[in-house]
Amino acid sequence: MADKISPLVLVVDDEPAQRAILTYNLEAEGYSTVSAGDGEEALLIVSEQNPDIILLDWMLPRLSGIEVCRQLKSRPGTRGIPVIMISARTEEEDRVRGLETGADDYVVKPYSVSELMARLRANLRRSRPTATGQTLQFEDIRLDAETYKVHRGAHLLKLGPTEFRLLSTLMEKPGRVWSRDQLLDRVWGREVYVDTRTVDVHVGRLRKALSAYGGDDPIRTVRGAGYALG
Repeated sequence: MADKISPLVLVVDDEPAQRAILTYNLEAEGYSTVSAGDGEEALLIVSEQNPDIILLDWMLPRLSGIEVCRQLKSRPGTRGIPVIMISARTEEEDRVRGLETGADDYVVKPYSVSELMARLRANLRRSRPTATGQTLQFEDIRLDAETYKVHRGAHLLKLGPTEFRLLSTLMEKPGRVWSRDQLLDRVWGREVYVDTRTVDVHVGRLRKALSAYGGDDPIRTVRGAGYALG
């Protein structure tokens, strides 16, 4: 069975107690977490760790949550990261402003932790479906994240754990070009040091497994950039 890599949640709040509560509840749900106390620190963490989703407080020192969201959504490398804006602002115009800035969801304080977790799961299902056990399909390739099985047409393919995670990452966003560093973070984990050439080795193994029963190689090499599916 392939090992799951927990989605990484960035918690951005200037109140240490609030960060601690959110971190505790997230980790109890099986998520990995990292936190920031201001907007500038949040942007730095995003550039270094590429989180899967962000819980972002509106009122922050140094750089507001609205400005952090605006910057993230204006950059090609980060615009796909879901942002859930958390705010004590209850007026409809504030909610509209947050969403128009690019936030994927808006939660008003005080909030129910269980509701926030449900919203987080819903946003992750859209952005990273294999993290929630969904089945992915690309042409004649079908990946079941719940049973860890991959079929191509009628054939069950034999994939190692690393190749499974690599394929699931590529299938989440067909056409997206993933750099070797991004694949290392997603497939091997952020705490593990692996040479980028290792990615090439496992892509080669994945290609071999996908073509074991015939069919075109669906993985595209983008010179100087990385790999994409389709």
